[in-house]
Amino acid sequence: MPASFSPLRFLRQYLLGACALLVLLSGCANRHIIDPRGYDETGTASYYGARHHGKHTASGEPFDQHGLTAAHRQLPFGTRVQVTNLANDKSVVVRINDRGPHTRGRLIDVSRAAAQQLDMLQSGTAKVRVQALSD
Repeated sequence: MPASFSPLRFLRQYLLGACALLVLLSGCANRHIIDPRGYDETGTASYYGARHHGKHTASGEPFDQHGLTAAHRQLPFGTRVQVTNLANDKSVVVRINDRGPHTRGRLIDVSRAAAQQLDMLQSGTAKVRVQALSD
């Protein structure tokens, strides 16, 4: 056995790799795409902006915090949805171009521009209704 071999180090690396694989697989487990026809859900919205601006979204296009786009876990890319802030009845139409939100309990992440139209910049989150629009 080489002098640099350490069973504890080997076990630690093995367990780290196994954990990473499990995390990767669990992230893909519930990613099935749903039919947007008739989609109408209520939940919590959040927004993302400057920190992600210019980075690629899951659809491959660069994220534009000034555009009217959103991230949803299951709606197909390109789906247009109307998001209505239930506290003030303000609404905006956004196009799904990313996957998320990555925070448990959230329904949708909207761009900063969409959050501004919904008047949720200060609070960061809002209770919303999300309705798919037919093209």
